[in-house]
Amino acid sequence: MLGVSPVKSRIAVQRVVKKKLRFPRYTSGDKGEQAISSISDDAASAPARCSASRLVGDKEGRGRAREGAAAEPGPGDTCRGDRDGTGRSERGSGGRGAARTAPRRPVLHPWAVRGAGPPGARGRVSVPALWSSCHPAAVPDLRRSRLPGAVHKARPRCAALRPWPARVGLRRWLSSPAPAPRVCVVGSGPAGFYTAQHILKHHGGALVDIYEKLPVPFGLVRFGVAPDHPEVKNVINTFTQTAQSERCAYYGNVTVGRDVTVPELQRAYHAVVLSYGAEDNRVLGIPGENLAGVYSARAFVGWYNGLPENQGLKPDLSCETALILGHGNVALDIARILLSPLQLLRKTDITDSSLAALACSKVKRVWLVGRRGPLQVAFTIKELREMINLPGARAVLDPADFTGLESAVKDAPRPRKRLTELMMKTALEKPVEVAAGAAAPREWGLKFQRSPQAVLPSADGSRARGVRMALTRLQGSGDSAKAIPTGDVEELECGLVLSSIGYRSLPLDPAVPFDSQRGVIPNSSGRVEGVPGLYCSGWVKRGPTGVIITTMNDSFDTAQSVLEDLQGGVLDVSPSREGFGLVESILCSRGVRPVSFSDWQKIDAAEVARGKAAGKPREKIVDPAEMLQIIGH
Repeated sequence: MLGVSPVKSRIAVQRVVKKKLRFPRYTSGDKGEQAISSISDDAASAPARCSASRLVGDKEGRGRAREGAAAEPGPGDTCRGDRDGTGRSERGSGGRGAARTAPRRPVLHPWAVRGAGPPGARGRVSVPALWSSCHPAAVPDLRRSRLPGAVHKARPRCAALRPWPARVGLRRWLSSPAPAPRVCVVGSGPAGFYTAQHILKHHGGALVDIYEKLPVPFGLVRFGVAPDHPEVKNVINTFTQTAQSERCAYYGNVTVGRDVTVPELQRAYHAVVLSYGAEDNRVLGIPGENLAGVYSARAFVGWYNGLPENQGLKPDLSCETALILGHGNVALDIARILLSPLQLLRKTDITDSSLAALACSKVKRVWLVGRRGPLQVAFTIKELREMINLPGARAVLDPADFTGLESAVKDAPRPRKRLTELMMKTALEKPVEVAAGAAAPREWGLKFQRSPQAVLPSADGSRARGVRMALTRLQGSGDSAKAIPTGDVEELECGLVLSSIGYRSLPLDPAVPFDSQRGVIPNSSGRVEGVPGLYCSGWVKRGPTGVIITTMNDSFDTAQSVLEDLQGGVLDVSPSREGFGLVESILCSRGVRPVSFSDWQKIDAAEVARGKAAGKPREKIVDPAEMLQIIGH
């Protein structure tokens, strides 16, 4: 085989691939998978068909086959084999030969991998082993060729696709593959999974590990989305497919910053992406904020959604009037949960303990209060329409709040225009008369241009009895309008106060820069300032704003920065990194046992089984110790 021309060896392999792919860069779908399978068969059998003869070149560049030696086709030749494995070399433009001896086990077996990418990247071809089957001198040319995926490293998915063991004399022909980029993502919420998904989809060789503080994944989708919004939680199916990719791994029950530090992760991975979200809430900063009966929206949402840290909340729902400070989607979610009929909530995955508390609730009226006007509300039309159509509850909006907005809304963006028109229509509708003897309906309403000054204590000073509000006027217009106090005040009586003025991220590790005033990590397109190889995505990158699709686009942007740095050489992947191998030894030394994705699936199955018995989609397990007990930790 040492007499084989490197050019002949290279062209033979190229002809096999080009014949099947017709020069596409990627192949996808069913036809693509058929093409890939055919390429794998042809490429795999090429050395086998020529393994019984040896091609000896003469001065004219043509070849003849000699019995009992290895042979390879010359340029322009195409090898074809029949079912019993015998082969013949059809003469092309530059070589000829024939092999008629009995076949034997091939020395080298190039392979092609199907489905090496994440969901959505089916059928991508990766042919690094084709390089190894050629003469070493041909490898640089093949790397510059148009072979699909030729710049990616991939791993065979099953034993049937792995290369045959090479003989000792041929091992020097095999080129050593470049180390696969190892990426670590901290946080398994939407930001973390979308970042991992984009990297896996657009880099055929990258390996991604996702770390999560809790034993269970999915972050805000599991603990933030309202229980009566199951359609929003369907994104979990996509995240599950990403986690089950052979190039992705999930490690729960690992607190970054305590169990393992960010510098330690940087030593184990080529790139580290921080996507841990917002673990705190913004404070009102007014007197009486710490009185009993005052809760943050984040804690209240975590309570009814099963977030372990909020299961000791036990909110007092013995009053008739609740006051929610804020005009966002979370505020509407809370109002809807407080006023929803129990028969609707029983069909959701709301926790059993919170459902029992809501069954005893005496709350009949909910006010949502904002500092600015109707044109500045942050909730969306979908959530508002759900609230308007809530069974057993009626909206109470003051028509005077919408005076003069007809002309102002004409030039507003279409979403804002539709939202304002729906509020105006609701404000002008006459309330439905209640039949004699029927129970008074629950009600909710929006109050504008009021800013909280203080939470008023009860007579004994033990709990909240109301909120003093400063009336405001708007300075400016649109989203940039500011609320300026007029000097007038009013008091709103209530026994339950919920602050829904936003979440806030916290610093994770002393080694990571953090802007305490803005509550974000300073960054440029997701690249952490002053720390090469460190990135951020989601709320910790831009602040706690937007919906899940906003987070998706933001995370894709950060993932693209990682890909650009890999492609441009900013991230040096030449030194291999151990990834979880190094982290595992650190965690073991500190007595931490990670939870795998298969472990999570056991917890998931237990929750679904409990929910089925109660007629619910699932019954969430809220105690981490119980979760670990289920999986045998």
